[in-house]
Amino acid sequence: MVLSNYVKRLQDIMRNDAGINGDAQRIEQMTWILFLKIYDSKEEDWEFYDENYQSIIPEKLRWRKWAVDKKDGKALTGEELLNFVNQELFPGLKNLKINENTPKSQTIVKDIFEDNNNYMKDGVLLRQVINVTDELNFEEYKDYHAFGEIYETILKDLQSAGNAGEFYTPRAVTDFMAKMLNPELGEKIADFACGTGGFLTSVLNILDKKVDTPEDREIYKNSVFGIEKKALPYMLCVTNMLLHDIDSPDIIHGNSFDKNVREYKEEDKFDVVIMNPPYGGSEKKTVQNNFPVDLRSSETADLFMSVIMYRLKRNGRAGVILPDGFLFGTDNIKVSIKKKLLEEFNLHTIIRLPPSVFSPYTSITTNILFFDNTYPTK
Repeated sequence: MVLSNYVKRLQDIMRNDAGINGDAQRIEQMTWILFLKIYDSKEEDWEFYDENYQSIIPEKLRWRKWAVDKKDGKALTGEELLNFVNQELFPGLKNLKINENTPKSQTIVKDIFEDNNNYMKDGVLLRQVINVTDELNFEEYKDYHAFGEIYETILKDLQSAGNAGEFYTPRAVTDFMAKMLNPELGEKIADFACGTGGFLTSVLNILDKKVDTPEDREIYKNSVFGIEKKALPYMLCVTNMLLHDIDSPDIIHGNSFDKNVREYKEEDKFDVVIMNPPYGGSEKKTVQNNFPVDLRSSETADLFMSVIMYRLKRNGRAGVILPDGFLFGTDNIKVSIKKKLLEEFNLHTIIRLPPSVFSPYTSITTNILFFDNTYPTK
């Protein structure tokens, strides 16, 4: 099934459901269903390779047990399906028992469902959505970027996306930046505002071509790190990583500014940072206190630049998309951040992006800054 076709089919079904109010809820509904489908297909792989594999999901809550319609008239639908989803599935997944020994590949199930809801109120329509999703065969998608298209297809309908500072970076840009930074196996690569994982997937596509041995494959699986504040993009990013054979995605649902930047140790730093930080947003005073006085901006893009500088390893390199406001702003904080960048890092390339790059989300003029942690800018 063509993925854009899949999105349209689901949208058409969901528009008839009184419980879903607008595209944002439609995306969320679509995503938790997609996640369970993909997770079940990953579990089939894990079971094949490990006969002792135990799912963290109770048997009756697994996709294969309740969602798959065998066309024998026994599939849950209507009120019965709604009751199961609302009273058993969601409470069961939100309250999964985990501890410090639970592998990341399993804790993500609880992480994802903690902030999620079922919005649909028509069990027959919900059954239709589940059946359409079950038709997807993820083995067919060798170009894993196709998954991101599911989200991006819907976002094109979200006229308010730009108001929330959510500018989804076009594939051509993420691929170009990853190519220029040229990550190597064994390097640690980070995106501190990873969204749905667009930059990380571009990085993984480059690393994948460098895998020659089973040992290389293990290194590949532990290469990328992300932080995402919002529940929905976080869920999509984790799902995206699973599709890229990252069985235990090191993706954190949290705020990159929650830790004092002066407390970062060497093991908290990265060889490569690649990102398009949210800009136009603002952070509260308590968060700003995690930065030195001369770097305490309320503007998110400024704070992300400081985080990058504090978390980039010696000889590490970074590619960051920033608005004109960062380059040409003259307030004291912006000047201090740029002073730190130029005096402590080698800012070697600035690329002016065409105004249309983030259309229709925003008309803000943006630039890619490439720099490394080697010597002061000459």
